[in-house]
This record gives sequence, C-alpha cells and structure tokens, in this order.
Amino acid sequence: MSEHGNPSNIYDRFAQVTKQTHDLVANMEQLQAQVTELMETNAELSIENDHLRTMLKKMHQQKHDDDHLSGSRENLKKLYQQGFHVCSEYFGKRLEQNESCTFCLDTIFGHDQPTIK
Repeated sequence: MSEHGNPSNIYDRFAQVTKQTHDLVANMEQLQAQVTELMETNAELSIENDHLRTMLKKMHQQKHDDDHLSGSRENLKKLYQQGFHVCSEYFGKRLEQNESCTFCLDTIFGHDQPTIK
C-alpha cells in the first residue's frame, strides 16, 4: 500500500491540517482584535483631532479679533497716515515728512494697560 493510501497517515495529515487551521483561526482572531482596537483608537483620535482643530480655529479667530482695531482707532490711524498727529500731546498738528510719533502709535495701537494698585 502506498503512503497516501495508509489510513493512519491520512489521519495524521488530517490532524496536522486541523491543527494548522485552528492556529490560523486563532491568529485571525488576534488580528481581528488588534484591528478593532486600532479602529477604536483611530476613531478616538479623529474626534480629538477635530476638537483640537475647532479650538485652534476659535483661538485664531480670537487673536484676529484682538488684533483688529476698533472703528475710532481706525479713524485715528487714517488721520495719522494722512500726516496728522493723533496723540494728546500734538493732536491735529502736521507731521513732518517721514516723521513718526511714538505717542501717536501708542494712541492707535496701544492696548488699555491695567492700573497698578
């Protein structure tokens, strides 16, 4: 009888294939668990990323709003650009050519300083 026809040999081969199949199924279950874990982590990170983007946009918008001049300061800036002092020291006087005035710039762009007690 040939090797392939021997019933014990066939049974051994069948047992070996069955074991390999069980091992393969166990490996696939482990991979499935890892994929599930990675997908959950990815979903959590995507949500966190979206939240951080939203916060960054809000922070950027607030910074942009803070840098924006009020209407009255815009008017002072235009007067200054036309060559007039807007500071309380020299208000309305003409600036010399290529002259700049720190007091005017502070009046236009300066922020309210908190008072020291």
